[in-house]
Amino acid sequence: MTEVTVDGIAYDFEALSEEARAQLVSLQVTDAEIQRLQSLIAIAQTARNAFAAELKAVLPAN
Repeated sequence: MTEVTVDGIAYDFEALSEEARAQLVSLQVTDAEIQRLQSLIAIAQTARNAFAAELKAVLPAN
């Protein structure tokens, strides 16, 4: 028996309707995609910070 918890309530995955299981799988796929995109944002932010630091290093001093 595989249990899933939604809003603090545990459910037997196999006892859920086909529609509920499909929605749960879609939710899991969406959560994974959000995590992937957050990782890409972190990479882009790190690169941006490096570019900004390099720009400051090559600008003439005031």
